[in-house]
Amino acid sequence: MVKESGNENSVAGSEMSHRCGRSCLGPLTFHCQAVGDMVRLSQGCLLAERREGTFRNGLVFSSRPVKVQERIRLRVEKDLFNWHGALRVGFTNVPPSARSLPLPQMAIPNLTDLHGHWAAPLHESDCQAGLELEFWVSCGGTIYVTSNNIRQHKLLTGVDLRQPLWAMIDIYGQTCSIFLLGSEKRGLFCTRRSCPAPERLTSPNVDNHFSLIPDASSLYGNSEERISCLDTEVPGG
Repeated sequence: MVKESGNENSVAGSEMSHRCGRSCLGPLTFHCQAVGDMVRLSQGCLLAERREGTFRNGLVFSSRPVKVQERIRLRVEKDLFNWHGALRVGFTNVPPSARSLPLPQMAIPNLTDLHGHWAAPLHESDCQAGLELEFWVSCGGTIYVTSNNIRQHKLLTGVDLRQPLWAMIDIYGQTCSIFLLGSEKRGLFCTRRSCPAPERLTSPNVDNHFSLIPDASSLYGNSEERISCLDTEVPGG
C-alpha cells in the first residue's frame, strides 16, 4: 500500500487556508503517488508525461473522488504515431492511496478485468495534440466523452455509483502527454467548477510520483456536499 505522508498540523493548515466559492467543486490534480512507472508529473501535478520509448505504464488517477456528471477536462499535449491506440479513460472505486506500486502496465485489460474498474479506449482522431477532451459518468452509470465540445460519444455502461469514484486515465499508445484543465459540473441554474489546488498540496517542483504530498481527497472528499447551489442534473449526458 502506498503510504501517505505529511503531519496533521500542516494538513489542517492547508485546509484552513483554502477558501472555495459556493460553486466550487474543490481542488483537482493528478494523484501524486499512484502513477505509472513511465509517467512524470510536473506543474503542480497537472501535467502528466509518459516516456516516449514505450506505449504503456502510463496510468494516472484523480487526486480526489469526482461527482456524478462532473466533467473531467483534459488537453492532449503531445502524441507520437509510432504506436497504435491512444488514451483510455474511465473510473474506479478503488482509492489511489490504497494501490500498491508498481501499478499495472495498462488500464485495459489489467484493471478492467478487476472488480471496481471501468475504462474504454478513445479513438486516435480524438486524441491528437492540441485537442481538448471531457469525460464523465452520468446518473445512469454511463461514461460519455466529448472532443473539443463537438462530438459526444457513449463509451460504456454499468458503472457502479454506490461508492465514491476516482477518474482513471491511461496515457497509452500514441498519446504521450496530457494536461488536466480541471472539471465542471453543469446544472440548470449554475455551473460548478474545480479550483486550483492549495500550494501546500501541489508544489511546482513536483516531478515524479514519489513526491511526498498529502492526498487531496482526504482533505476535500466531502467538501462539495456542503456547497449550496441549485445544480439540478441536466438530463441525458
